[in-house]
Parts: sequence; C-alpha cells; structure tokens
Amino acid sequence: MSARTRQSLRFPDRQGGRRRRAWPAAAAVAIGVMTLGVLAPPAASDSAAPAAAAAGQDAVQRALNTLVRDDGMPAALASVQDRNGRARTYTAGAGDLTTGAKVPRDGQVRIGSNTKTFTAVVVLQLVAERRVSLDAFVDTYLPGLVRGKGIDGGRITVRQLLQHTSGLPDYGMHLDDDEIRNRYFEPRELLDLALEHPATAAPGKKWGYSNTNYVLAGLIVQKVTGRPLAEEMDRRIIKRIGLRHTYFPAPGEMTIRGPHPRGYHRSPADGPLRDFTEMDPSAGWAAGQLISTNSDLNRFFTALLAGRLLPPAQLAEMRTTVPAGTSGLRYGLGLTSRPLSCGGVYWGHGGDIAGYETRGGVTEGGRAANVAVTSIPTDEAAARHVNDAVDKALCG
Repeated sequence: MSARTRQSLRFPDRQGGRRRRAWPAAAAVAIGVMTLGVLAPPAASDSAAPAAAAAGQDAVQRALNTLVRDDGMPAALASVQDRNGRARTYTAGAGDLTTGAKVPRDGQVRIGSNTKTFTAVVVLQLVAERRVSLDAFVDTYLPGLVRGKGIDGGRITVRQLLQHTSGLPDYGMHLDDDEIRNRYFEPRELLDLALEHPATAAPGKKWGYSNTNYVLAGLIVQKVTGRPLAEEMDRRIIKRIGLRHTYFPAPGEMTIRGPHPRGYHRSPADGPLRDFTEMDPSAGWAAGQLISTNSDLNRFFTALLAGRLLPPAQLAEMRTTVPAGTSGLRYGLGLTSRPLSCGGVYWGHGGDIAGYETRGGVTEGGRAANVAVTSIPTDEAAARHVNDAVDKALCG
C-alpha cells in the first residue's frame, strides 16, 4: 500500500511549531539528484536602479539571497508595493536547475491556499447580494450532501466553513502520493474522501484547518449561481480588478501558461529535489488551484482591504478573526492577520502546493508584499525565513 501523507494545500503557518508536509512527488517523475551547492545567488536584482535602492529594499534582496544560499531554495521571488502603488520586484537563485536559466521577474507560480481568499470573496459577494447567508446551514444549499461520523450539514454553517471551525476532516490528509500529479479529481470526489473520516470537533467548538471547508464553499457558489466556480472568480474578481496574470487552470491543464520559474519538491524531506512544475492541480480546486504572480497578489489583497471587492459589512465579517496556532496568527473568513516586527499586523493568506510556497499580504497603511519560493521549505528555519522576508518587505 502506498504511503499516505499530508498534502500541501495547507494553512499558511506552522501551527504549534509543526511543519506541514507537502504533496510528495510520484517516483515516476523523479529526475536526477540536483544539489544547490553549485548555484551562486545572483547579484541584487531590485528592478529600481541600484543607486535608488533604500535600506529596506536591500533587506528584501538579502532575505531572498539567504533563502537560496542558506535554505536551499532553488529560487525566490518578491514584489513590494508602497502605499502609493509604486512597485519593485526581486529575484534570487535559478529559474531552472537543469539549464541555469534566470528567474523570470514576477513570474507566475502556483499560489495554493491563497485561492481560499478568492473563494471566500465570491461567497461574501453572494452574501452581500442576499443569495447566501453566513449563518445558514450547509444543508440549505447542499441538502443531504454532508453526512458522516459526527458530521451533519444541518449543523454546520457557511461561516464555519470559511473560518475553519466546522470540525470537518481534511481530505488532503488522505490523498495518495502517486495519484496527485497526474490524476484529475472532481470536487465531489474530494468531499467523499473527507467524509470517509470522522469529524475532528463539533461545529463551532474548535479552529482546525481543513481544505474540505473550501471545497464545500466552492460547491455552494456553483449551486447558488448555476455557474462554474472558475467563471465566477474570473468575472467577479480577476477581470474586475485587472489581474492580468491570474487564472484558474482548466480541467487537465498541467502546465503554467506564462513565464515562470520551475517548481521543485522533496519527498521525503531529506530526499533530492524533483521537478514538479507540471501537475494536475485539481486536488486543490476551491482550496488551492489558482496560478498568479506576486504583483497580482499584491493588487488583489490591496483591492480587497481597500473595499473594492466587498461592501463594508462583508469586509468586516472577513476581518473578524479567531486564534490560529501559536505565532499570533489569526484567521477570519478566508483571510489571516499576522503581527509585524515593526508594529501592527498585515492581512493576507499564503499557500503551499508541491513546487511552490507563497507568503504575503497588506498592512493597514497600504503597503503590500508577496514572496514566493520554488520549493516548500522542509525545516522550521527555512519556513521562518520566508515569513521574515515578508516582514522585512512590509516594515521597510
């Protein structure tokens, strides 16, 4: 029997100090062992002229260089936008370990669980339109669908789905390693996989991250609108605020459309890096399927926090949080807040999917930053350094 591990459409933090493991790559897709020791970090690559680079911007480049040099990331990318909309991009490492090609500036990456914020925005837009109620039970929209051991869709609310307080088990904990890369999953298959397992808590009693919540949220969107989730995201968010490099991959679409760094994956954690760029992302769906860039994520979170995607009442609901883990992170309705070393918090999400990790968000003052690396960190120090890079960008 194949080993089963936690998949990587995970929560954007390491709760209680435990590292969430990534989707392991299938043995059939392994390429030769590639070591990073021979890769020299590129020179500072802030898109502004070197003479104009301020200390805070230099700190971002140094943070990316550390991720490559000390933490073994094949590549790191960042985009930082000030409150006036001026943006700078950064890169470090190699975009392709086989050829040594440069990292595409602001290249497209798989953004994993950042997708949850997009899904939550669509649900909350439907709430504003009075087509969905946050305090309605799941059975109101998907009657009889959610049943299992300790699980009853007549007791779980839409709010609890979006805030991860439903007690639903995470289907991602039970995906077989060798199926993920090439298999197409229907959303109902993902839900059925979750419902084979008992509830983790009674609804509303405990916060617990579960991708299953967002599969159900996506199914509710489709039931209420009569349209595919991807079309609703595209119409309501992507086109509305001009995200030119963000898209929901079509069924069977395994490649990344635009310029992108290749994504690499280790399984086991001390194993060799494997190229995992091409994959079927359908196991993520409403919880983690989107592709985007750091600059598009900055635009998205900036527009969201500025009230361009939701009315004030729904944005306030989104920003109503509960504690999530032990690092000061708090979870709202598809939106997180995290403390900054310079004071205050920033709002965003983050995401892991085999080959890529993204972290970032927007401060109350309107400064935005997102950082991506092309392999999910497999130790706590590297994971912390990704968050440190975001902190440096937002505090600069």
